[in-house]
Amino acid sequence: MQTEFEYAIEYEVLPTDELMRIDRFVTLLFPQYSRTLIQKIIKNNTLLVNGDSIKANYVVRPGDFIQITEIPLTEMNLVAEKMDLDIIYEDDDVLVVNKPSGMVVHPAPGNYEHTLVNGLLYHINQLSQGSHPLRPGIVHRIDKDTSGLLMVAKNDESHRILAEELKAKETKREYLALVKGVIGNPNGKIEAPIGRDYKDRKRMAVHEFGKPAVTHFVVLERFSNATLIRCILETGRTHQIRVHLAFIGHPVWGDPIYGKKAESDDFGQFLHAATLGFTHPTTHEFLNFSVDIPKPFADILSKFRKDNQ
Repeated sequence: MQTEFEYAIEYEVLPTDELMRIDRFVTLLFPQYSRTLIQKIIKNNTLLVNGDSIKANYVVRPGDFIQITEIPLTEMNLVAEKMDLDIIYEDDDVLVVNKPSGMVVHPAPGNYEHTLVNGLLYHINQLSQGSHPLRPGIVHRIDKDTSGLLMVAKNDESHRILAEELKAKETKREYLALVKGVIGNPNGKIEAPIGRDYKDRKRMAVHEFGKPAVTHFVVLERFSNATLIRCILETGRTHQIRVHLAFIGHPVWGDPIYGKKAESDDFGQFLHAATLGFTHPTTHEFLNFSVDIPKPFADILSKFRKDNQ
């Protein structure tokens, strides 16, 4: 692939942010980039604060608007890898795949192999260019340890149409989640802004400076100390369901970041993208897909049901 690409990053320094040198601040903000790389970007004048070039020893202030217009990367190649993908639907424009838990969706700096994109490149000859050179075909993502349905665009026009529908909140996305504790209400709406965690930049959190986020849920089944729910996304923030459910005191079972991972299980969080619906970019037909939960998810539900008897 290419050795360099343009990738716009924008961030406004919050009143609650710790004030420090710009090179260290950006490295903490985006831990996938080394401090040496950030210093190189500053030297190349592709990191701007309030529209101006700065030096690496500049100390950020509340309200500063940080922009990175270009990030140089070491030379990389997206390698096609043979994988046993669970393809639910495919035509000339789109593909729907059932991603297993534990698989990363697309490559990122330091992790260029064994992702869904690597498998897709082996399966088909062409994917849309997408929004990022490392994410061909990827219209939306789900977390590594979340299983379930993803739509993939095979050409740029299909990608554009599907992305616009997603942005307009017209894409149907429903998840099944097993959460800690018993939820008393039959349904609910969680409306709480989500942004980067002040203390840990690898996490997201609910706070007043976050972006609007809305999750709806319906209780499907209750157990002695857990609840099976269906979640419907109204917005699509990073880790939204996991953050929102932890916020109301019912973290996803097995979530190692926002809850307590089940000690006896290596499956990851019990969150499954069960239903996906979208308008086909060429035929304009509304397509609706559903997939069953994976076996480890079904097994733990069976265990809880037996315990309830």
